[in-house]
Amino acid sequence: MAAEEAAEAALAQLSPEQPDKKDGDEEESHEGGGETAALNGVVDSGEVESNNLDVKVAESELKTEEKGTEEASTRESDSNILDVSSDYPREKHISILRDFADLEKLANIKEGVFTMSGSKNTDLHVTDEKKPCPLCSEEKYKACYSHKLYRHLQNFHWKVSVEFEGYRMCICYLPCHPVKPNLIGHQTFSKPGAHYHCIICSATIARRTDMISHINRHVNKGETESRFVTAPISKSSLEVLKESATDVRVLPNYSTPQKTDSYFNPKMKLNRQLIFCALAALAEERNPIECLDAFGATGIMGLQWAKHLRSSVRVTINDCNDNSVAMIRENCLLNKMKVKLDTEEEGNGEAMGDGEDITVEVTKMDANVIMHLRSFDFIHLDPYGTSVNYLDSAFRNVRNLGIVSLTSTDISSLYAKAQHVALRHYGCNIVRTEYYKELAARIVIAAVTRAAARCNKGIEVLLAVALEHFVLVVVRVLRGPSPADDSAKKVRYLIHCQWCEERIFQKEGNMVEENPYQQLPCDCHGSMPGKTAVALGPLWSGALFNAGFLRRMYLEAVQYSLDETQSLLKTLVCEAECTKHSSIHTPYDESKQEECGVYIKTLNTSPECFLVHGKRKSDEVIRNSTKRQKSENSAEHPAFYYNIHRHSIKGMNMPKLNKFLNYLSEAGYRVSRTHFDPMGVRTNAPLAQFKTVLMKYSTPTYTVGQAEDAEFLEDDRSGVAAAVFTKDYTAHYAAD
Repeated sequence: MAAEEAAEAALAQLSPEQPDKKDGDEEESHEGGGETAALNGVVDSGEVESNNLDVKVAESELKTEEKGTEEASTRESDSNILDVSSDYPREKHISILRDFADLEKLANIKEGVFTMSGSKNTDLHVTDEKKPCPLCSEEKYKACYSHKLYRHLQNFHWKVSVEFEGYRMCICYLPCHPVKPNLIGHQTFSKPGAHYHCIICSATIARRTDMISHINRHVNKGETESRFVTAPISKSSLEVLKESATDVRVLPNYSTPQKTDSYFNPKMKLNRQLIFCALAALAEERNPIECLDAFGATGIMGLQWAKHLRSSVRVTINDCNDNSVAMIRENCLLNKMKVKLDTEEEGNGEAMGDGEDITVEVTKMDANVIMHLRSFDFIHLDPYGTSVNYLDSAFRNVRNLGIVSLTSTDISSLYAKAQHVALRHYGCNIVRTEYYKELAARIVIAAVTRAAARCNKGIEVLLAVALEHFVLVVVRVLRGPSPADDSAKKVRYLIHCQWCEERIFQKEGNMVEENPYQQLPCDCHGSMPGKTAVALGPLWSGALFNAGFLRRMYLEAVQYSLDETQSLLKTLVCEAECTKHSSIHTPYDESKQEECGVYIKTLNTSPECFLVHGKRKSDEVIRNSTKRQKSENSAEHPAFYYNIHRHSIKGMNMPKLNKFLNYLSEAGYRVSRTHFDPMGVRTNAPLAQFKTVLMKYSTPTYTVGQAEDAEFLEDDRSGVAAAVFTKDYTAHYAAD
């Protein structure tokens, strides 16, 4: 009986109200009939069918009512959120409050005056009325007396709220969060779920931790307005930074990657200056040039190009983020530059701004898309992490004799800390070695070579720099299958000895050697047990620098007063020529003006030597390029370097690095310092000869008592007297 009464009560709740009196009479008779049938233990089949029809109609009407309430709740929640586009602020959601007193007042608005009594007498139940919770539905929390409602509001809503800028976003149980309904039989039950209403946007978040993360993402993006519409960021929260006479506005968290739309790293200043010098050197060859900064962020790099090189370049700054594009345009106007709006987005190609006669084009699209659609003379890639995903697009439409520069910041994989990531991204097998930085540069160049070869283009490496935070590679593009084949042949495997760290590239050819250990100059395989060498790569085996291009970059650095770059470029020029000292200020001769088999325009070059830019090179230039590459194979700098401390002899004091360079040079070897390692020596001497010279000019290490003796021996030029004095002093010291 109880079960049947409960079922009838549920059906009565689901059935719609009947306004007509006749229907009410029918209901009464129907209920009476149902009761007599239940008493007699017999149920009429016609009544059951009518009940099923009523249930189906009630379910359909219930669904329409739920949809209507959901739409009304969404409209209400949207109206309760502040709108940036509106001139007047709208009311927030009722769950967003400042103080607990506001929550008490909210309860007063719902059910009269809210009075609290400290005593828990039974008289309170007589005088006070039961009130529902303003933030819970009736199904979740039934109406109760004031003292219970107070504890419920404080413990259930206020203590678990999320605080932001003086506001508290309390947990809400109202039916404004869409919850997936549960189907039980023929009925649909959708319980309202707990959620938070974001004060910034119209989102509803279920969990408190997710709500905190959601608010933090808004803060990191600078979105503290009361609506999420990629709104213009308030200028009061922006900082203005200056670098190389260029001002940029950045967010307060500009130094946090992947957490902000205006990532700006001050430690990459040297990287930006090197790229600027490379672009300035290219601007001397052709004028004007189309250059692209594929990942603009704040636009600092493209703005420096346009501000200093002016009419020599046509700068395009691209980014795929709306906030970054808006900030780039603001920075352009901050530096008094005109902004060429994207025709696809704005509907016109006019320039806005009343600044100087400098126009910068700002686009919003994926980097791969813009490089497929347009051709450029200079392309720079600086994504967050690896840049292998953009190499195919970069070499697809880059012009002949153009330059592609890329900055890789995934140093954990390139520096052999995450070797599986290097294998996945670059297809290279590497281990941690003493020359790991140069190994990283050769890994990136090998990936660039393969991408260019797929587009029937070859490369000439102009610059390869690997420092603490990044790996920078600058290459010149040579169009044609012949340069592509010549470049692809320079990608080889490296044989590395794990005992003495001697290394050598495998010989060119496809024939398998019976004993590859014979290629190594060392004899560790014969004297040590087991396998002593490992094959690394494939790597780039060619030159890493072009001395002529580096000299021109140095002159550009002097012209624009880039002091931090000048010292590095001096080291790179010496490393490219593998000499201890290099005369950079000497005027160019004809051989220094030739790069990649073509004559490059310089100050001392006659106009007849200029190469007319075109899509295809002539046969004569191709033959000159081939001859130039064959003649420079013998003049290339040595492949790797040795660390002087890594190969020091125990118990011996090594000579100073500059003196050791002189000793190796006197022995007849090419020698220079390297930027990869401050204590590294780039030389063509084998490791055995390197250790022999180091051993020859190293002095024994003395004890504390013998140090004074050594100072006296240096003053005394007589070898006999020094030997007698040392013998007597040692005997006397032993007797004591």
